[in-house]
Amino acid sequence: MNDNLIRLGLLDEDDIILDEAALSLALLDHPDTDPTPYRALIDAVATRLETVGRGAGTAEERADVLSEVLGEEFGFVGDRETYDDPANADLIRVIDRRRGLPVSLSILYVGAARRIGWTADALDVPGHVLVMVGAEAAPVIVNPFRGGMRVDRETLAALVLASSTGPAEAVSHIATMPNRAILVRLLLNQATRAEQAGHGRRALELYARMTLMAPAYGHAWWERARLELVDGDVTAARGSLSAMLEITRDPDLRRRVTDTLGSLPPT
Repeated sequence: MNDNLIRLGLLDEDDIILDEAALSLALLDHPDTDPTPYRALIDAVATRLETVGRGAGTAEERADVLSEVLGEEFGFVGDRETYDDPANADLIRVIDRRRGLPVSLSILYVGAARRIGWTADALDVPGHVLVMVGAEAAPVIVNPFRGGMRVDRETLAALVLASSTGPAEAVSHIATMPNRAILVRLLLNQATRAEQAGHGRRALELYARMTLMAPAYGHAWWERARLELVDGDVTAARGSLSAMLEITRDPDLRRRVTDTLGSLPPT
């Protein structure tokens, strides 16, 4: 397991195949599951997308095809009734149920589009993940949680405002997400829900996966160390904080990590 995660952590951003990587993460929790049908489904979506989208040259046309294929034909949509179900962030269970979180559904949309040569990216919106289709001056944004519905400027501003505690600054809050950041977001959803449900060791395992897959992501090291201390493993926590210190350049954060290291009991 660790070898696969480390290998993923060593890949360049552009070499990460997003949906395949998300599937490999899900397989860690389903070691006896045959991945063949799931890879076949991902391939079938891309094949159908290519067929229906033949001749779709604009971002608007491609966005409509994504909605038609993934939202209507394959039935992928957001899980409104059991939003916090951990299955919604597990790509195997998402494919089984055709239900998921914004981030897991976005992975399927972006992955399918990229497989046939279309430009698509996940957008980090406060409290949500959307998909941007096209890279030209006027790309189209869709919401996989709503079956690929188009998101106009007013709707986008409302989403940002709903998650903001201050004045709305719509565009400045939105950025495309690198592949590794999307995968971290997927695992973070699982880890947060696990800890909220009282499953601290499950959360710790998920943060450990994040540190192997995305070693430059400091937050995962911090949370891993915190849970290792809860678990009474001071040696492991010291190692996690030391790893964080190696990758962190922010002086305030470095000071915080150094102070925490200094406060740990000797081992």
